[in-house]
Amino acid sequence: MDQTHASSPLAGAVHDLATEVVLALRSGDHLATVCGAAGIDEENRTGIAAARVIGGDLLLPSVLYGNHPHPGDVAVLDRAVREFPPKPDAPAATAWSHWHMISTLQRIAPPSPGAAVSGYEEPDAAWLEEAPWQSFTHQLSVLAPLAVPAAPSAVQRAAAGRAVDLARGFVRAVRRRDWLQAAGAGRWLVATGGEPATLGLERGLDFVELMGGHDPRVTLHVRAARLMAEARAR
Repeated sequence: MDQTHASSPLAGAVHDLATEVVLALRSGDHLATVCGAAGIDEENRTGIAAARVIGGDLLLPSVLYGNHPHPGDVAVLDRAVREFPPKPDAPAATAWSHWHMISTLQRIAPPSPGAAVSGYEEPDAAWLEEAPWQSFTHQLSVLAPLAVPAAPSAVQRAAAGRAVDLARGFVRAVRRRDWLQAAGAGRWLVATGGEPATLGLERGLDFVELMGGHDPRVTLHVRAARLMAEARAR
C-alpha cells in the first residue's frame, strides 16, 4: 500500500501500530495486544488499513519470541488479509506482502472459522534477480517484514544471494538520509547473515535509529535486526 498519499488518520494509525510493536519487542510481553493498545479492533476500518501497511510485522513479537500472538491481533491481521487482497495488476511487492501476512498467520496462529489463510501461492521473485542494486535495495526494504528467521521464501533467497548489493544499498540509503530504507536493508542483512565484515552494520544501525527514530517503523526494523543478531550469537 502506498503511504505517500495516506490520509492523516491512516498515517496516525500506522504510527501508533508500529509504536506498539516496538514496545512489545522491547518488553517481550507476548500477552500484550498490539492492536488493543493502539485502540484498533477488527471493526475499525482505518485500523485494518494500517494493519495492511504494517503487514506481517503486526505479529513480529510472537514471531521473534516464539510465543502465541494475542487473539485480537490475529483477528485484525486476518481481517486485513480479507479486506485488502492484491489486485491482479498490483505491484509484485504488494503481492509478496499479502503472501507473507498469510504465511505468518499459518505459521503462528491457529486457524479460525472463515480465516483467509489458504490458497495463495508464493508469488514470482525472478524480477529481483536482475534488478539493479539500487532498485533491489528499495524493493527489499519495502519487503522488510519478510526478513524473519524460519520463514524461507524466494525473496529471502534473493536477499541472501545479493548481500553485497544490499550492503551497497544500505550505505547509499544512509548517505541519502533515507532512514527507513536503510533500516529495512540492515534488517535483511542481519536476517540472512550475509553482511560484509567491513560494513560495520551494528554501528550503522545504531546511527540509523538515532537519526530516524522519530519514525517508529525505523525503530521497528532496527529492533528486529538486533533481536535476530542476539539470537544468532547465542
